[in-house]
Amino acid sequence: MLTLEQLRVVQDEFCLTADLTIETGQIAAVIGPSGGGKSTLLSVIAGFISLTYGTVKWQGNSLNKILPGERPITTVFQDHNLFPHLTAFENVALGVNPSMRLNHGDTARVQKAMESVDLGGFETRKPAALSGGQASRVVLARVLVRDKPLLLLDEPFAALGPALRCEMLDLVAELAKKGGATVLMVTHNPEDAIRIASQTIYVEGGIVEKPVGTDLLMKNPPEALRVYLGR
Repeated sequence: MLTLEQLRVVQDEFCLTADLTIETGQIAAVIGPSGGGKSTLLSVIAGFISLTYGTVKWQGNSLNKILPGERPITTVFQDHNLFPHLTAFENVALGVNPSMRLNHGDTARVQKAMESVDLGGFETRKPAALSGGQASRVVLARVLVRDKPLLLLDEPFAALGPALRCEMLDLVAELAKKGGATVLMVTHNPEDAIRIASQTIYVEGGIVEKPVGTDLLMKNPPEALRVYLGR
């Protein structure tokens, strides 16, 4: 269970506030206008931005004093963070060991992850030789080998076409279900939320609303969300 207790972050003239809980194993979409605080919210949870006040908890334990790399979290950004000089296999292997010094078991684990996302045979290709969908699959394979219980997605599929984006979203949902992961997914597209998110969090002007059932929220959105959706 992810809990944000009386969270407050003040940066320059921007203030972000949140007080909410997301149950373990849920997929929650985070939507709202640009500049509202969606990416800031994920960065705070990941530990990249320090809190001014409040607590970030995972399974009842505070993460406030835990460094980003030591938190039970994997974060995926829009640019994918793939290293262009490394092969697809090596990019995935970074999730096991940043030095890429792999034992036999580690190597088998990376290979299994790549095959799980239909990348068997693409191990030696570098990012420049991969399509957008294949690059996204490399990222998801790295998520698999990291095996963290909390996954933060900051619009990693925004550059993909509709059909391919839906394919990647379905793969995220499948991987999350198999691993029991809790997922927070920033998106500008309400269809993304409807497709895989059981809950949706609306963020605007630094105010993070409590999660609401996605279907219920989209069928009867509050005024601010209705304006955002253009309804």
